[in-house]
Amino acid sequence: MWLVVGGPVAVIVAGVITLVIAVKNPDPVLNKSDYERDLAAAQRLEGQAKVDALAKMQPAHQARNHAASPVVPAAPSK
Repeated sequence: MWLVVGGPVAVIVAGVITLVIAVKNPDPVLNKSDYERDLAAAQRLEGQAKVDALAKMQPAHQARNHAASPVVPAAPSK
């Protein structure tokens, strides 16, 4: 009997725990004007500072894909 009841009870307990975590720690809503301001500031930089700043501003899916198969920027030609 415990095998029949235990599985569904474990799923319900896990669901309640997940709900509590989700309610206590919601993801913040990003302010679009702050993002655009930071992006404009990053665009004004030059050299490696610009590359680093723009890399930090990437959406999560692009950053994840970049980490999986990194593209190394070419060294500037002399």
